[in-house]
Amino acid sequence: MKFSVCTDAILGKLSTVEAIGKVCECGLDGIEFWAWWTKDLPPIAAEARKRNVEIAAFSTSFYNLADPSKRAEYLAGLRDSLDAARLCGTRVLMSQVGDDNGAPREEQHASIVDGLRAAAPLCEAAGVTLAIEPLNLLYDHAGYFMSRSQEAFEIVREVASPNVKVLYDIYHQQITEGNLANTIKANIADIVHIHVAGHPGRHEVDDGEINAPYLFDTLDRAGFKGRIGLEYFPAREPMDGLRMLGKLAKGA
Repeated sequence: MKFSVCTDAILGKLSTVEAIGKVCECGLDGIEFWAWWTKDLPPIAAEARKRNVEIAAFSTSFYNLADPSKRAEYLAGLRDSLDAARLCGTRVLMSQVGDDNGAPREEQHASIVDGLRAAAPLCEAAGVTLAIEPLNLLYDHAGYFMSRSQEAFEIVREVASPNVKVLYDIYHQQITEGNLANTIKANIADIVHIHVAGHPGRHEVDDGEINAPYLFDTLDRAGFKGRIGLEYFPAREPMDGLRMLGKLAKGA
């Protein structure tokens, strides 16, 4: 089982370089973050290499796919993000699809598919997987276009590229639709990255109604080989939760 710590969420009071050290102290070997363009990447990449920590994922710098008039801007941002991924050795780029812009839903769906088909060759050439993410509309992302995981899976199957997959966020999908384990098992081939947080509250993974250990075991039994991104906002001392997960990663 491989975790990656979202340093912006869990260790946001520290610089990313400092956060890498804290992650290592907890027995973990992966990080991720949101906006790469706000960070000084060369020292971050150097520190990660020195400590044998994978920079597993970060966000694309532009994310509006639902509006076809924004496609050139999306692809330009993707090219910049792929350059950043190359510097950091990052193999997953996380992408939102944009807000519902009021056009007929089928038109926005088609725009996302077309945009991802244009993005796919860039990702394939770079050896990076682009991961689109459905988000909950109830608490965190009102107005976002894509909330249901099934629509995300339908989109990546229409795109039909090995380098375009789904980021399945357990927290968001518990709010949106539940049925987490069965959905994961039925769609595991199209999931490249996982996010997890407790619900309610978006705190530690052992806090709330989600049975995270059961879902981790479900992922393992389903053959998931990617990273489980820890994207929560600590309600307790951050290092305590990370140490617990470090032990879990080692099977302790």
